Formats: sequence, C-alpha cells, structure tokens
Amino acid sequence: MTYRSAKRIYFMIMAAVTVSGFLMVCTMGRTILRKRQETLLTAAIEENVPEYTVRESGGRIAVFRRDEEKPYLLVDCDPALLSDYDREQLAAGLYFSSEQQLRQFIEDISS
Repeated sequence: MTYRSAKRIYFMIMAAVTVSGFLMVCTMGRTILRKRQETLLTAAIEENVPEYTVRESGGRIAVFRRDEEKPYLLVDCDPALLSDYDREQLAAGLYFSSEQQLRQFIEDISS
C-alpha cells in the first residue's frame, strides 16, 4: 500500500465518519423537536379539558367534575321550568373552565 492510497483511504473514512455524525445529530435534533411538540400539544389539549360539565341527570340538573360519573353538585332547579333552548343545551352538556363561570350559570338559571 502506497502513501497516496493510504491517504485516500484515511480521507474516505473521515468523510464517512463526518457524514454519519452529521446524520446522527440531525436525527437526534428532529427527535427532540418532535418530542417537544408532542409535549406542547398534550399540554394544550389538557388545558382545553373543561373543569365542570353541567347536564341533566335523573330529571335534575347535575354538575360533574372533569370525567367523573358521579355528580359533584345537584342544582335545585326543575329543568322543566327552563326554555326549550336551555333544555337542549343541558341535554348536550354545558362546559365551564372555572368555578366562577359555573356559579354565574347556576345563578342565572335559578332566578
């Protein structure tokens, strides 16, 4: 093996190592970026989950917390006294992100 062919082999190996390293760094960067985006997306989805759901349950107006099946609160208001539009909304379910909004709604339908 001559000096010239050894030099050519050395530079070929160095080029291959450099390209491999570059590809590995790019792949890792994309993986980290994808994980970060998934985390942000998950956080955004969780923020949009309502804290309270109000719907008719057993002939009464019931308030449910997040995904619970058991009512958190039963409102002392007969749904039959509400307008058709309000009853339709209760059948579909009303969503509130804060207790203040929930209390305001309960006050509105109770009066």
